[in-house]
Amino acid sequence: MMFGQRFLYVIVFLMVGGCSPKSSPIDYGTDGCHFCRMTIVDTQHAAEIVTKKGKTFKFDAVECMMNYRKEMDPNDIALYLCNHYTTPKELIDATKATFLVSENIPSPMGEFLTAFETRQAAEMQKRESGGNLYTWDELLTKLNR
Repeated sequence: MMFGQRFLYVIVFLMVGGCSPKSSPIDYGTDGCHFCRMTIVDTQHAAEIVTKKGKTFKFDAVECMMNYRKEMDPNDIALYLCNHYTTPKELIDATKATFLVSENIPSPMGEFLTAFETRQAAEMQKRESGGNLYTWDELLTKLNR
């Protein structure tokens, strides 16, 4: 194989392998929610959807993300991300999060829905605030009522 062909294969491999979708930082106080159009200010409840093409949709709350996803083709979505309660502004994989619905922890859209990176963290907060815990799949069922 000639050097030029090998070089071309390496470039194509890097282009395909290096183009994985990733989150875009949320500019709190400036970015607007793609679903409800409110300005995103709450650093513990924001969320994002990233498509396979790399387009990012930002939301002020997980419940807005959950409502907007109904309008999208699920095959186009690469990532569901959300803030988690114990480390504000940090985005985690929403599909692996544990969610607490507790009327003692308000969220921007009034669903009282808060994400935690681990089940253990969610259980600790539940002992303090009350409420019910949900996995991603359980939350999909609950919010698609």
